[in-house]
Amino acid sequence: MHARITDRRRDHLHKLTTRLVRETRTIVIEDLTVRNMLGNHRLARAISDAAWRQVRTMLEYKADWYGRTLVVVDHWFPSSKLCSACGALAQRMPLTVRSWTCRCGQTHDRDVNAARTILAEGLSVIACGGGVRPQRESSRTGQSSAKQENPRATTGVPVL
Repeated sequence: MHARITDRRRDHLHKLTTRLVRETRTIVIEDLTVRNMLGNHRLARAISDAAWRQVRTMLEYKADWYGRTLVVVDHWFPSSKLCSACGALAQRMPLTVRSWTCRCGQTHDRDVNAARTILAEGLSVIACGGGVRPQRESSRTGQSSAKQENPRATTGVPVL
């Protein structure tokens, strides 16, 4: 029974990721630390059932196959707290806050706003390179907000 459920999930993920890669030229996703998220015992089962890591792996190799662009935005990028309308950054926002109003007057659903800001950041990385705007640079690492190159792509390449 478990094998059947696993096969059905894998089949569904293959169909979903293939459709996404075929229908879009650029896919922007957020780099989530799934291992850390599994520490939340209320969400661990739902996160495991969603198979987020497997979705990312499939998107990576299928984007290569089909010649598509996959941009991975850093997990420290403040996607939920950044207003998609004006770019203002909210100070604190616990996970219990599902909708919020920016000082510009725009009311946001947390998840929809995060999706919009992640897409905008991914497209800005493609157009201008990562960390174009100062507030969109990762504050903890001081690096670009997006990982533009797969680390496995340079494995074995001699450094000159």
